[in-house]
Amino acid sequence: MFDTVRDDLAATLDEIREAGLFKPERVIGTPQSAAVTVTAGGTPGEVLNFCANNYLGLADHPEVLTAAKDALDRWGYGMASVRFICGTQDVHKELEDRLSAFLGQEDTILYSSCFDANGGVFETLLDERDAVISDALNHASIIDGIRLCKARRHRYANRDLADLEQQLKESQDARRRLIVTDGVFSMDGYVAPLREICDLADRYNAMVMVDDSHAVGFVGANGRGTPELHGVLDRVDIITGTLGKALGGASGGYVAARREIVALLRQRSRPYLFSNSLAPVIAAASLKVLDLVEQSNELRERLAANTALFRSKMTEAGFEILPGDHPIAPVMIGDAAKAGRLAELLLERGVYVIGFSYPVVPHGQARIRVQLSAAHTTEDVERAIAAFIDARAALGE
Repeated sequence: MFDTVRDDLAATLDEIREAGLFKPERVIGTPQSAAVTVTAGGTPGEVLNFCANNYLGLADHPEVLTAAKDALDRWGYGMASVRFICGTQDVHKELEDRLSAFLGQEDTILYSSCFDANGGVFETLLDERDAVISDALNHASIIDGIRLCKARRHRYANRDLADLEQQLKESQDARRRLIVTDGVFSMDGYVAPLREICDLADRYNAMVMVDDSHAVGFVGANGRGTPELHGVLDRVDIITGTLGKALGGASGGYVAARREIVALLRQRSRPYLFSNSLAPVIAAASLKVLDLVEQSNELRERLAANTALFRSKMTEAGFEILPGDHPIAPVMIGDAAKAGRLAELLLERGVYVIGFSYPVVPHGQARIRVQLSAAHTTEDVERAIAAFIDARAALGE
């Protein structure tokens, strides 16, 4: 049987390659940092890394590494169990308490990833009597999580408040309604209008959920994310997020929410009940990350400066960058094959970036998604800009 399937799969893979949409994996032989060494999938050697979610540069921070090493000695390598059996240690409860306090929420529950966190919320809270109203550009994990529940599904155009209000009007017969949005949309770097969303939620008696994975740690005056940025920490009912981006870059996710919501998730959320506990070494290192985030604004300020420098100088050089001030800085190319080729030329010039194309972004909107980090120096940013200009010339643009 598989011989027939093999031929079909091979044909599909050939179609992906011919369309210029194939996504090769490059292998790095160093810790995640501002500069990494590529060992496979590209020209070997050290390159500047402008495509990681390592916003605060904490993935190889010495204090985080020390905390992780100490945790191995104290807590061991892994739990070999789920939370409700024998997979809960003091360090898990301490991290949940710290995240609750940091995010201004009543309680927090840890997951092995934010994908799992989003996959475990909707089915637990909503059924066929309810409605979920989702932004059209929400992350795939939100889309998949919604598919698992029986609630009616409504979708509104990206950040379109008039369309959101229309969906709220059309779903007024539902028992419960949940508006869900990314805090920052990962392909564009656009920030959701949370204050206005909360205003509509109040007017139409709906709950609000925000996936703040691309904001927590560095957005807002104290790094508490888009709810802090918009002054609605006390008005958002559910915040999901990851420990795998700004907060250390390892893995793990969480739901920070009203106390009763978290309590029900502990009882019925399937990814929580049937997945091994977060490794204690990650929990302990994440506590050190929160210490660093709360103690100083230095990393956030450096990230903001690097972002402003890149965005302004790339615009001056004639590149089209989607507007904003987020460290996700999409350099718009349009053609998928051209975006892939530009990424290859940049790698040859010592700058590691990725070309994004369909189905990750819509047809005709291929781009290089540049991501700035506090770990980058001013010289690193200047070198990346020069490489873009040179690669564009080599591409014949």
